[in-house]
Amino acid sequence: MESQDRALDRTRIDLALEASIRVGLAVLLTTGCLVIVRPFLPLLAWGVIIAVSAYPSFQHGKARLGGRGVLTAVIFTLVLLIVLIVPVILLAETMVEGVQTVATHLKEGSLVIPPPPANVQNWPLIGGSVSKLWGLAARDLGQAVQSILPHIKSVVPSVFSATASVGFSVLQLLLAIVVSGVLLANAQAAHDLTCLLMTRLFGKSGPEFQELVGATIRSVTTGILGVAFIQSVFAGIGFLLAGLPGAGLWAVVFLIAAVLQMGVLVLIPAVVYVFAVFSTTKAVIFLVWCVIVGSMDNVLKPLLLGRGVPVPIVVVFLGAIGGFLALGLIGLFVGAIVLSVGYKLFLSWISQPISRLEIARE
Repeated sequence: MESQDRALDRTRIDLALEASIRVGLAVLLTTGCLVIVRPFLPLLAWGVIIAVSAYPSFQHGKARLGGRGVLTAVIFTLVLLIVLIVPVILLAETMVEGVQTVATHLKEGSLVIPPPPANVQNWPLIGGSVSKLWGLAARDLGQAVQSILPHIKSVVPSVFSATASVGFSVLQLLLAIVVSGVLLANAQAAHDLTCLLMTRLFGKSGPEFQELVGATIRSVTTGILGVAFIQSVFAGIGFLLAGLPGAGLWAVVFLIAAVLQMGVLVLIPAVVYVFAVFSTTKAVIFLVWCVIVGSMDNVLKPLLLGRGVPVPIVVVFLGAIGGFLALGLIGLFVGAIVLSVGYKLFLSWISQPISRLEIARE
């Protein structure tokens, strides 16, 4: 009897040891895979986001091309690459030409800065220092540059770092567009794989959560990025017609700020500049235009954000903004998805005890 108990205990120990080894190997393999794939995760995530956002349009294009998915995906990829590359090239050319023009004027000594208007002195907080520096630049540009040279030197490393980061982000987005094209070319296989994964995670509710994730991604794309892009187009038109120097750069800065829900902060210095340099009539018209641009999101966001998503708009909005603050631009989508899925799971958890109670009463 004792020998049987010892043999049984030894068998249990062996089984437990074997199970532990298998679990350890599985964890080690999973960790190794994540370490290897980690550098490509942002690229894959953006590819999936672009593919999911464009899937309805891809389906329409595929139907018009006779169901040829690969051809539709190739055309879609080329169009997106052109849409991204052309503005980047134009903006880069504008910035380079501007820098070259300023450098040429500086070498020739032909760069003339008009004296500051009298009302600059009355600006709150910064009026005095701006008027003093502006007046010095109007009298002696070289001396003005020398006075702010230490500040410029301290900012240069940050500017180079930000420029390199922007360049890397643009390159990553170009590659993500190519990845999205590959995913769309294999849309059915990707859909089936995602459906299996969601079913594995959420059981019978897997397809419902699959639709929720897709709808949330498209909602954030149109409701936050789409609205920011529309605002930036109108803001860029205003900057261009008002005659702001570097209007394209102003528009890009406004686009970034609009995604951060802080586009108004970019419009304020633009309005101040126009009032200081141009006529009052032109400045008032520009101010009215900026008010319209700044108010656009109050109209467009309720129409586009949360559209087609079976969760309240506030859940999507809070998830997008909170995710952005935590994870950056990719967090707009990750945060909205996580909070939307969590909200649905919370509702499902709340409803379960009620349904069980009703069954027990019956």
